[in-house]
Amino acid sequence: MKIITWNVNGLRAVVGKGAFDWLTTQDADVICLQEIKARPDQLVEGDLSLTSDYLQVWNSAQRPGYSGVLTLTRRSPLEVRPGLGVEEFDGEGRLIALRYPGFWLFNIYFPNGQRDGGRLDFKLRFYAELLEQCDRMHDAGERIILTGDFNTAHREMDLRNPKQNQETSGFMPVERAWIDRYLDHGFVDVYRHLYPERVQYTWWTYRLNARQRGIGWRLDYYLVSAELLPLVQDVIVNDSVLGSDHCPVTLLLDD
Repeated sequence: MKIITWNVNGLRAVVGKGAFDWLTTQDADVICLQEIKARPDQLVEGDLSLTSDYLQVWNSAQRPGYSGVLTLTRRSPLEVRPGLGVEEFDGEGRLIALRYPGFWLFNIYFPNGQRDGGRLDFKLRFYAELLEQCDRMHDAGERIILTGDFNTAHREMDLRNPKQNQETSGFMPVERAWIDRYLDHGFVDVYRHLYPERVQYTWWTYRLNARQRGIGWRLDYYLVSAELLPLVQDVIVNDSVLGSDHCPVTLLLDD
């Protein structure tokens, strides 16, 4: 099974740049897109025609041009959950959960704490609510894949300039500790499990030619229930794919 996650930073923009065409070459079973900034009625005919053989599952934000997630799946899900069931989070269109035989797949756009920390509390409460729900699912014997833009670099090796960003949201100790909590609660960061010393980034600011200069952050993850680890074949950071400030990341699973 092949799953791709990608924060497109505007679905209409990435389609307009032709960058969306890359997905059609990948033959993915499931495509998880974040920060789509669009509703279905805002697309023109043909925008997603390249993925016409996929079921589209949308969760757009109430606020126009903001946030939102979209999951495209060739495999019919057994169940669909749009959101966490918590009004303050669900109005921003941050999550879609699909149940397949043997596991749940969560497509998530975690909140950004903002450079001034203005939304840090909101972000941390989102982390806490999701983990609480995952704990209950694990207790019930469910297996889970969490993917998307986590908006946090976990370790110093996950960003180019860790020392300068200790007090920047996205690398604050309180944010990084939440990734630790997820790992302590039965999840595995499968990229770091497979490649403990490899340095690759998935996001680069548009400023100062950061991508060309290799100044980035690893913000996009696959956290999987430990029971699923034997099925993981590979995680591929497609850092040469342009079109967004993030790059796509691929998970290969043994069926």
